[in-house]
Amino acid sequence: MSRLIVVSNRVNPPNPAEGGEGSVGGLAMALAAALREYSGIWFGWSGKTIPEFTGQLNMQRIEGVTVATVDLEETDYQEYYNGYANKTLWPLFHYRVDLTAYDRSFGEGYDRVNKRFAETLAPLIEPDDIVWVHDYHLIPVARELRRMGITNRIGFFLHIPWPAHQLVVTLPRHRQLVEALFDYDLIGFQTEESLQAFEGYVFSEVQGSKNARGELVAFGRRTCAAAFPIGVDAQDFAEIVKSENAQKTYDRMMAHSVFRKMIVGVDRLDYSKGLEERLVGYERFLNDHPEMRREVMLLQIAPISRDEVEAYQDLRGRLDGLIGRINGAYAEMDFTPIRYVNRSYRRDELAGVYRAAKAALVTPLRDGMNLVAKEYVAAQDPDDPGVLILSRFAGAARQMKDALIINPNSPEEISDALERALSMSLDERKRRWTALFENVRREDVTAWRDNFVAALRARAGPDDEGDEALEPPVRTLDVAAKALRAQGPEATAMRA
Repeated sequence: MSRLIVVSNRVNPPNPAEGGEGSVGGLAMALAAALREYSGIWFGWSGKTIPEFTGQLNMQRIEGVTVATVDLEETDYQEYYNGYANKTLWPLFHYRVDLTAYDRSFGEGYDRVNKRFAETLAPLIEPDDIVWVHDYHLIPVARELRRMGITNRIGFFLHIPWPAHQLVVTLPRHRQLVEALFDYDLIGFQTEESLQAFEGYVFSEVQGSKNARGELVAFGRRTCAAAFPIGVDAQDFAEIVKSENAQKTYDRMMAHSVFRKMIVGVDRLDYSKGLEERLVGYERFLNDHPEMRREVMLLQIAPISRDEVEAYQDLRGRLDGLIGRINGAYAEMDFTPIRYVNRSYRRDELAGVYRAAKAALVTPLRDGMNLVAKEYVAAQDPDDPGVLILSRFAGAARQMKDALIINPNSPEEISDALERALSMSLDERKRRWTALFENVRREDVTAWRDNFVAALRARAGPDDEGDEALEPPVRTLDVAAKALRAQGPEATAMRA
């Protein structure tokens, strides 16, 4: 059986020395499990910088996963990571053209690092391996590998939204970026909306087309693009919430919020998460419902990220001021309406927090999927579940229709949703939760992983016009079933 090689900006397998499975996200768990199953390699940046790039690989075995990392030089880090990835692509893809920085050196650093990644990775690739590249940091990796003669199946998955055509064209050299995606055999998006936006660019900007196989054709090449909504390991998370550490956290939260209903928000400190809008909506709720002020508290967990980027520094300052204003206006000697924490927590601790919360505010202004929404649902007590309040602009909203769907830009909608959630009957809460959990359980992270890998295996290589290439792209989660049928008993055994 061929190996799976996962390529991502950072490598994050479970590590017992760092808390094991309780300390890593469900995505890392799913990828690590796949790599153990397929005897694969996880390749990426070590997170360390050195004076001069050497290309030296650091290979190690962690919990049954072979990890290969490479150090970058400081200029690489500033231009590729802080620059093009986080100051150019991230804000643009999240519809924040006002925050997008266009600097030629950023683009040069991005291309340079992707070429270095490809050159370091290429010697590890064996003829039958399949390669799975993750996210916006590494779009040109396949282009560089193809230039070096690598003909293996290579797939790409974008974890963030793909923006509308009108936004993409504001990016200098946007055509080259999109052309690089056509060196992949399979391109995965979180939602149909992102898929349609990508197809819209191809059809409108470069006069691409779709052939009889359902493949996109442009730049003299063809590729398959489909939506693969990512999930969480719902059953695993439901078990984690029963662990000793989760139970201790739950008990602490319940004791802290005694006589009050706790509302929770868990987000990386990022302008795409709608944190300011959420707080203004909560402030509106406190103002509109004075009778409920002492009955609620908001716990906002927001680990700091990308603190070297000015936009994030500015956001942090605005949030500090906004929280200070709300607490100053509504706090009493024995009550503070907002608890604000800038640190990360383990998955098992978060599971306890989620279970103790009567409502969750998940209000991104734009998000590829948002797994916090799904983890919150998975952690609930079936006999007394909380209520999920979810932004319509999160990819998860397309699947989680039984949440209270709101426009995060509207303080009134956030206020009304909070009032409804906190006064909702037990029967309605249970009905909504049951439907949400069934979706989270069915379309979980393992199904996402296996669907993508199966579809990539079913793709014909760049010079192969065989029967497998005739399979049209399927835009729902039954893509795996069709791909597996095309591959026969061996593929079925692989999934089992």
